[in-house]
Amino acid sequence: MAPRQRHRAPVIDAAVRLFRQQGYAATGLNDLVDASGAPKGSLYHYFPEGKPSIAAAAVEEAGRRVVQTVETLVRKSNSTSELLREHARLLAGWLEKSGYRDGCPITTVILELAPTDRRVTEAARKAYSSRQALIEAKLVEDGFSRAEASRLAVLCISALQGSLIQARVDRSRKPVEATAGELGRLIELARLSRRA
Repeated sequence: MAPRQRHRAPVIDAAVRLFRQQGYAATGLNDLVDASGAPKGSLYHYFPEGKPSIAAAAVEEAGRRVVQTVETLVRKSNSTSELLREHARLLAGWLEKSGYRDGCPITTVILELAPTDRRVTEAARKAYSSRQALIEAKLVEDGFSRAEASRLAVLCISALQGSLIQARVDRSRKPVEATAGELGRLIELARLSRRA
């Protein structure tokens, strides 16, 4: 990495982690400096627009990581139902491993900044639409029309995001796994009813 860029990635990684654990408002610039090991001046160098621009970069990075995970699961899964169950297993495992302290860094930031911060809102929109496109494509592969797949993908993403919040509150992986299981059953029933 070029010397001018060497502190940017650690700052973004620290922001993803800290926003996931404690939210945007509760994370100060000094927290980001401490967690990243970057000099404070590098924050102003790489992110001259301040903390909101760090948030936008963190949402973009978190979205990229989620898409990579879902792309891997899409390749390994034989159906959307299987994809959802495997994704839920991973999400629940990460939550459990963190002692239910970690949430979704995208969600924690957008709950505090969207829609007032345009850059964060746009970064979140891209993150969600990329994930939605992957699930839609899998649903089309399962035999759904593009319009049906689009509606079902929105439902899947929304339900899983909500289940992450409930899992943190309950300190249990059950909401995530139950949500994925029910979504899978709903999709399978809808797929079978199309054949009848």
